[in-house]
Amino acid sequence: MDKKLYDNYLEIIRSELILALGCTEPIALAYCGAKARQVLNTFPTRITVLCSGNIIKNVKGVKVPNSGGLKGVHIATILGVISGEANKKLQVLESIDDKDRELARKLLESDFCTCSLKEGVPNLFIEVSAYDDKGNVATVRIENTHTNITFIKLNDQVLLNVKASDAKTVDKTALNINDIVDFANEIDINDVKDIFSRQIKYNYEISQEGLDNIYGAQIGRIANKNSNDDITRRAIARASAAADARMSGCCLPVVINSGSGNQGMTCSVPVIEYAKSHNIPDEKLYRALCISNLLAQNQKKYIGALSAYCGVVCAAAGAGAAITYLCNGTKKQIADTVVNTIVTIGGMVCDGAKPSCASKIYSALNCAFMAHDMAMEGISFEPGEGLVMDNPEDTLKAIGYMGKVGMKQTDIEILNLMIGKTKLD
Repeated sequence: MDKKLYDNYLEIIRSELILALGCTEPIALAYCGAKARQVLNTFPTRITVLCSGNIIKNVKGVKVPNSGGLKGVHIATILGVISGEANKKLQVLESIDDKDRELARKLLESDFCTCSLKEGVPNLFIEVSAYDDKGNVATVRIENTHTNITFIKLNDQVLLNVKASDAKTVDKTALNINDIVDFANEIDINDVKDIFSRQIKYNYEISQEGLDNIYGAQIGRIANKNSNDDITRRAIARASAAADARMSGCCLPVVINSGSGNQGMTCSVPVIEYAKSHNIPDEKLYRALCISNLLAQNQKKYIGALSAYCGVVCAAAGAGAAITYLCNGTKKQIADTVVNTIVTIGGMVCDGAKPSCASKIYSALNCAFMAHDMAMEGISFEPGEGLVMDNPEDTLKAIGYMGKVGMKQTDIEILNLMIGKTKLD
């Protein structure tokens, strides 16, 4: 494999598969709040928050970790300001304690924090301004990805100002199914061992937490109880249980994918469970995780970080393809698994982060395992059938276009319904 392409793929894995504590949208708010306090260099007397619709949508229904079970933009940002540990980025709320929670509740009941919807901005947009009692104000802006700070200003002095499109991001344009499989086969395991060992440890740990304890709608526990020890159902149940815990404020961190914990867990936990159940060597599991994680990234590059298209579909397709790889499937069978999945359940809507995400993971993975079974039997949907194009990569592009462009108005209508702007007769 070309060294430049190899290094590019390796950099995608290293930059994307990072630890995060809690659903990444509220944590991005907390990070932005912590950074604003850091720039102000004192605890503010008040803060204002501007958010894109997708941020509001993905924060409204999910519990913020270490908040004591609270939800929403205000509590996420306030806790970030209180923590002040901007250097921890997506683990910014790790050290919140009872004293911090007590202060947060008092500030929540006051006019300390105000939040407004910002229109005409990227789908992922956060701007926090922090004010002190001497008239100083610090403003911090995040765009496109959860830790991508594009603007910092203290009073009249602009400390950072970069266009969101010019911000340094890892290049994903070269991702494609064929090269992803080659990369997985050829990679030096020492280059990814630490990364995937971390993903296995943390994501499997939170899945066990979700199975052992009561979280959310208990999708994973119910599915596991009814699995009859079937490996497919057990693998799906574990991933769903991980989301049960994460969406309900569990304080265990996970390794994310495409900026999402749910997507990180969906594309890894079923693969890990399948490998464990079949005594597959760690090296082959690492190679399979290369496939699942990069295939999820490959699909999301066409859709974007946040949209009306539920990202766990991309992750589930990646997981199904990785299972096909573990079963010694061919490149064609791996590609067919992805295509069979996304042309069946692609378009499942994202109506924010919340407990029902676990059920969506369950549904997407059920579809992905069926897609895997079809592919192993040599069965795939044919070009011309719906959005199936002449080759797998073009099918990914078509589904991505539908998700990014075709579902744009859907995204707006979902948000309007969620915030009560659209009234139902």
